[in-house]
Amino acid sequence: MRLNNLETGILFKNDKPHVKSIHAYFPSVVVLPDGALLGMYMLGEAFEATNAQVHLSRSYDQGRTWKYQGRLCPDTTDRITSMFGRVAINDDGELIANLIRFDRTDYPDQGLSNPETLGMVPADLLLMRSSNYGETWDNPEKVKPPLANSEFEMCSPITFLKDGRWVWPTSLWRDWEGNLPHGNRMVALVSQDRGVNWQHYFDVMHHERNHQTFWESKIVEFPDGRLLAIAWCYDEESKSNLPNQYSLSDDGGATWSAPSSTEICGQTLTPYLLDDGKILNIYRRLDQPGLWACMSRFKEGRWENLDQQPLWGNNSQEGKTATGENMSENFAVLKFGAPHITRLPDGDLFVTFWCYEQCVSVIRWFRFSIG
Repeated sequence: MRLNNLETGILFKNDKPHVKSIHAYFPSVVVLPDGALLGMYMLGEAFEATNAQVHLSRSYDQGRTWKYQGRLCPDTTDRITSMFGRVAINDDGELIANLIRFDRTDYPDQGLSNPETLGMVPADLLLMRSSNYGETWDNPEKVKPPLANSEFEMCSPITFLKDGRWVWPTSLWRDWEGNLPHGNRMVALVSQDRGVNWQHYFDVMHHERNHQTFWESKIVEFPDGRLLAIAWCYDEESKSNLPNQYSLSDDGGATWSAPSSTEICGQTLTPYLLDDGKILNIYRRLDQPGLWACMSRFKEGRWENLDQQPLWGNNSQEGKTATGENMSENFAVLKFGAPHITRLPDGDLFVTFWCYEQCVSVIRWFRFSIG
């Protein structure tokens, strides 16, 4: 794999870190019908701060420079809440932000997860829509998921399938006390009416002994209609990360193959399907420091990795991750991750992710073509 005309820059950075603490996390970028780019990301005073909220920036030069647009939606008035989200654009040019709003009222001095149970604070799933390229947004719509008494991970934008269904990949999570009534599994919420109702879901990955979690899940659709799911897998019994797992569906998501190893040792892996059928994966590597790119393909029905190379952080302390036995503590000290990939109008690929540089978390981008 050869990354041609490689460029990098900053989408958002706090320009006065000596005055106030503002860190940026969890970006996603869409190409608008007018050729501009819209970036969505979270700003807060810390990684799991109660004041973390969703913000927007816009680029008119294919991502090289960015203008801050503002916050997506105002504070709630009756509770302490923080918010994460992703943005996608459908075939009609409508922007869809899928969001999770965490209720921090009862845990104002805690992180998002309970270090004793790995349970999550209560949260709502929301959708917001824009029909004018993100200049203004409709009010948040509360999503009623088809799995009751569950908390959910916020990890992926909406995937719009060719048959018109909207798919929201996610993973089930324990509540604060540690209850997990439906077990550890990757699922995908499904809407058949453009996000109005979410009455169905794909049951994508789980282990029969319920000891493996499938986090940071993504779903992509091949031209022939097959669906590919990928997730970061953590084994709760051995307290260790397994290679990223994948699963395939040949029937539109009704059934899925058993999880299989990609042999990629990474977290927060994001796949992108290329025109030649190969898959570009960007991920936070576990066996070596940094953010890496790997080219993969399916050969005789099995996943095959061709080569991989670093993008960022492989020669610095900033590219390190924590791998202790307490996952809640590992989350709290993460230094980079959550890559997102989009294709620019000229065919180049545009990768965004968050990373700490000089003690400030920024949104960094890479732009390249593949030779």
